Amino acid sequence: MRKGKSDMKRILWILLIILLAAISRQDYTEAKVTGPCANCHTMHNSQNGTAMATYGASGQPWTGSGTNQELTRGACLGCHGIGTANIVNIGGSNIPQVWHTDGSGDLAGGNFAYITGAKGSGASDRKGHNVIDIGKTDATLTQPPGLEINMIGLNKVTNTTLTCAGTYGCHGYRKLHWPDYTPISGIPAVKGAHHTHISGKMDVASSYANSYRFLTGVKGYEASNWQNLDANNHNEYFGTTTPPSYYSGCANYCHPNSAAGVQATNNTISGFCYTCHGNFHELTGNGAAGTGIGSTNHSPFQRHPTDIVIPNSGEYAGYSTYNVQAPVARQVVPGSISATVSPGTDIVMCLSCHTAHASDYPSMLRWDYNTMVAGGGGSGGCFTCHTQKN
Repeated sequence: MRKGKSDMKRILWILLIILLAAISRQDYTEAKVTGPCANCHTMHNSQNGTAMATYGASGQPWTGSGTNQELTRGACLGCHGIGTANIVNIGGSNIPQVWHTDGSGDLAGGNFAYITGAKGSGASDRKGHNVIDIGKTDATLTQPPGLEINMIGLNKVTNTTLTCAGTYGCHGYRKLHWPDYTPISGIPAVKGAHHTHISGKMDVASSYANSYRFLTGVKGYEASNWQNLDANNHNEYFGTTTPPSYYSGCANYCHPNSAAGVQATNNTISGFCYTCHGNFHELTGNGAAGTGIGSTNHSPFQRHPTDIVIPNSGEYAGYSTYNVQAPVARQVVPGSISATVSPGTDIVMCLSCHTAHASDYPSMLRWDYNTMVAGGGGSGGCFTCHTQKN
């Protein structure tokens, strides 16, 4: 009899531990797609004589009734470019919108609608990444600015190939398909990730599914609402104290192993941007005059540095409360959001100044550079870090 009671107590303790573990992980599972399969997939694209693949903003080039790969009811922008709000609920799941006209604000990555002119001060190629998914090819640039060497290989990342996900994109699997060396794009490039991904602390980054925002190899902390609202509600980014060195072989800066494809070898968001914009992020070396930010990770720089520590001296010491106009990266992936900036420890990164998708300002900046007037008494923008130059 005693043995039976002991076994029952043991079982109850195990159940309690499982319950507590589930509760503690609640915030980290919100990014995983849940709900009926029919919310996202259609078997034959037909129901009662009506086409089912109809997701997407009305009148936009990614909206239609045609079929999609992986049996989905919409391609990337079919689900993430519905356009009526910055977050749209489909069948009980909240879907972040990277193209929308919602006047209440944009998500942390920005908004492709500024490029097309559907939102903001007017259409402009300079406002963002001109992914071909939005139907507006860049008329000025034909390759990534700051390109050091086109790392993808057989075909180039250009104004006619840049896309949301895949070989010539940012999210998911960034590699030519084996064995025929054809590019991968769209939903197949992120296959399975929506079903396994978690939000919160992303510090493994061994595949696109467990990397920050499906960016292969990138670590960080994902805010579950996809927004950078204020000091207490924002993403947390991972950074290092020394930028990559001048290009010395693909294995050193973009191909750590053949299976994973192109990724950030140092696991930082700036290192990820480096795979296309190498000259803007690297330390100059090997006699490559004019490339990189400079020869060392301290001033004077010839380009604005990334993946270096914000000095704990002079004007920089004044940046102590997190400002979403100039986000910082951390040396260790945090387990929660912090409202504090620590000069001498925290790091400047490419997203300190730029958005990832698009903004209403040229060069995808978070603010209007033309209003940054030294000695003019302004605030925010550049003056968030350079606190004594306003």
